[in-house]
Amino acid sequence: MIVYPAIDLKDGVCVRLMHGHFDQVTQYDEQPASRLAAFAAAGARWVHIVDLDGAAAGKARQHEIIGELARAVDVHIQSGGGVRSRADVEALLAAGVGRVVVGSLAVTAPDIVAGWLTDFGPERITLAIDVKADGDHYVPALKGWTETAGVDLWAALDRYPPGTVRHLLVTDVGRDGALTGPNLDLLGEIVRRRPDLQVQASGGVAALADLAAARALGCAGAIVGRALYEGRFTVEQALAA
Repeated sequence: MIVYPAIDLKDGVCVRLMHGHFDQVTQYDEQPASRLAAFAAAGARWVHIVDLDGAAAGKARQHEIIGELARAVDVHIQSGGGVRSRADVEALLAAGVGRVVVGSLAVTAPDIVAGWLTDFGPERITLAIDVKADGDHYVPALKGWTETAGVDLWAALDRYPPGTVRHLLVTDVGRDGALTGPNLDLLGEIVRRRPDLQVQASGGVAALADLAAARALGCAGAIVGRALYEGRFTVEQALAA
């Protein structure tokens, strides 16, 4: 399982949000390049970088900074936030990003995103579906988590039949940044229903045991943010676990 240390960029600095709320921000680093270099030096093979300004605005805001980071540090980068056009995908790939994360558009415009998957290849794009609990269903959250979709998670995934997509990142918004542990029941159900997907767990990782549990379910990756920034464990310990 790949451990993805996370860097969330807001106004060019590293932050974390609580439950996806932009008015509940904790700032950690003013120099994201230093944080990225530290993650790479600790052994991380991939780092997950999010343009929070882009996610909130619905269009790219910090792709230039992300490109600078990709060129400055020898580590694979998976990045998104505000990706709304083919030009955004092309710009991030040209800047050195290894995998582009497509969020809201993966739910609202599956035909367009399916075309990108065909043109750029399923190894270059990660679908990111952020979900909120709605009774016993999970509904995709859109546009920086400010809106919800009119379909549930399973209907959204059905639009991408096996063989069309490889990487899927799922964030339970209610757990993101809260250090309450990932939603293992949901992750396990996704892995069972869609064994063709390389599922990345996101939201709530607080302890090494959470990583072990995600791996035991069959997750291919896990995004780790606040737990690293607050010293609950190190990248080295996460990789060893």
